[in-house]
Amino acid sequence: MKHIPVLLKEVLEGLDLSSGNIVVDATLGLGGHTRQILDRIGPAGKVIGFDKDERNIKLAKENLLEVKDRVEFVYSSFAHIGDYVKEPVDAVLFDLGFSSVHVDDPERGFSFMYDGPLDMRYDQDQALSAETIVNGWSKEDLIELFRKMGEEEYAPQIARAIFDARRKERITRTLQLVEVIETVVHRHGKQHPATKVFQALRIAVNDELGEVEQGLESAIKVLKTDGRIAVITFHSLEDRLVKRFFKASDELEVLTKKPIKTSSNEIKINPRARSAKLRIARKR
Repeated sequence: MKHIPVLLKEVLEGLDLSSGNIVVDATLGLGGHTRQILDRIGPAGKVIGFDKDERNIKLAKENLLEVKDRVEFVYSSFAHIGDYVKEPVDAVLFDLGFSSVHVDDPERGFSFMYDGPLDMRYDQDQALSAETIVNGWSKEDLIELFRKMGEEEYAPQIARAIFDARRKERITRTLQLVEVIETVVHRHGKQHPATKVFQALRIAVNDELGEVEQGLESAIKVLKTDGRIAVITFHSLEDRLVKRFFKASDELEVLTKKPIKTSSNEIKINPRARSAKLRIARKR
């Protein structure tokens, strides 16, 4: 199983890599970016790859089999980079898009297109799932979640519909939740009515924004002076967080005044890359 790395050329150029570099791939996934980074940094270089999905680690090891001696695989969230990286590194990459492996597997419950358990956990060992939130959180908390993390204008109506539906029976399946949402929200253009609610649930289940902030703070600590950090985001909440973080840090010089976006050619090859934005900074 392979993964198409997003904004690959721009990432490699932006990180300004050279032979012998040590690089943290904070979002290893299936190893797409890591493989190309290894080509740039040569036999003397090393990548430390983080992923909190045990299956991703397994698949990445298979995909990187012939170069695995130059990769340190870390089964952990990138929020804990500082706990594992004990040497200064030359570059850190975050690709915050969730893997197509997750989207395309109905059993993981990330997609509103397939029927599956209402799960959405990257780390299968954690307790909190989308099912827990949908069936256990108060109406007010659901409204706040859908508004803040999904930027959903129909948050109150959707929360009320969920509240009414779960009193009749527990909502345990993705398409079950989609049916509830579609009683309130109808399709506008290309966007599916459940898009924003599923985004909000995924972010909450995995504490994505909190982990991004912790990960960025950890990355700065392990970066060498003049080392670079690159972050690829896929929705406005993440992009705003990264933009604010870079701007507020006294230790960083922002190298991308405006985010780098995917080209029309890349979008043709990989439609899921269409919303990607890349921001790069250098440690002073």
